[in-house]
Amino acid sequence: MSDYSKNKPPKRVPIEGKRVTAPGGVARHTPERLKTKGSKLTPSSKAWLERQLSDPYVQRAKREGWRSRAAFKLIEIDEKVGLLRRGLRVVDLGGAPGGWSQFAIKKGARGVVAIDLLPIEPITGVDIIEGDFLDEDAPTRVMELLGGAPDLVLSDMAADTTGHRPTDQLRTAALFEAAVDFALENVALGGSFCGKVFQGGADAAILQRLKQGFEKVKHIKPPASRKESPELFVVAQGRKRKT
Repeated sequence: MSDYSKNKPPKRVPIEGKRVTAPGGVARHTPERLKTKGSKLTPSSKAWLERQLSDPYVQRAKREGWRSRAAFKLIEIDEKVGLLRRGLRVVDLGGAPGGWSQFAIKKGARGVVAIDLLPIEPITGVDIIEGDFLDEDAPTRVMELLGGAPDLVLSDMAADTTGHRPTDQLRTAALFEAAVDFALENVALGGSFCGKVFQGGADAAILQRLKQGFEKVKHIKPPASRKESPELFVVAQGRKRKT
């Protein structure tokens, strides 16, 4: 997951898809306590880093070669509802640093397109777009690279948090709505969607659209999602025939 802040977006680059063949994964290492001698980190930054180092999901991700702990959110959702299987075409919105795409490939996806404002290190079998999904031509570029209707659209997009919860909900809800629009327009018959919202951030009208377009819609908060986090995932399965 990356931050899609409209206030302070990362430096943009032209959208350019490419097929990559280098392996994904991260180096293994044994977690150690944070060394803070001479550090200029703020107390809150030090606390965050200490939490990362002691987080069992972070440690497991490093041991197993996942790009980040966020991979386990999708793994746990998949274990619960069975989103992924061999032969699917998958779109990964807000894909950095790449853990969700890694898992999709491991489950046998035949094609994955990941897009993010932030760079994503190469992953075998994944087409990567570094750019803003909210750009007008981004959805078309995603579909061109995928080469067919997606069977599954994933969205871990979230806006930078401001500390003002209603604002954060609204900004992330706008990204969620963009992901829903893309899914309803493009997902293949019988396909699925999984997108992140903050608690209270998905309004009834958007959820109703999903219920009209898919057979089953539910909210899931996987164990890998920290208890203090307001994030939830909306899972919609069984794309209905368009009327």
